[in-house]
Amino acid sequence: MFAKTKKFLQEVRAELSKAQWPWNPSEKGFKRYKELWDSTLVVVIAMLIVGGYIAFFDLVTINVVGFLTRP
Repeated sequence: MFAKTKKFLQEVRAELSKAQWPWNPSEKGFKRYKELWDSTLVVVIAMLIVGGYIAFFDLVTINVVGFLTRP
């Protein structure tokens, strides 16, 4: 079991070393993660917009269906 775990971790390390990370390794501090932070911010804003869009149309649909099915 330990041999399989060790082999798995070695393979993970090898694959991660092949990855292209979204920061410049020569920069220090917060500047190093600026692109990562900006991308994360775009995703969060997009999620909020799409969530608001879905919530709005869900509310409209509930009210329309409730109005149409009222006796």
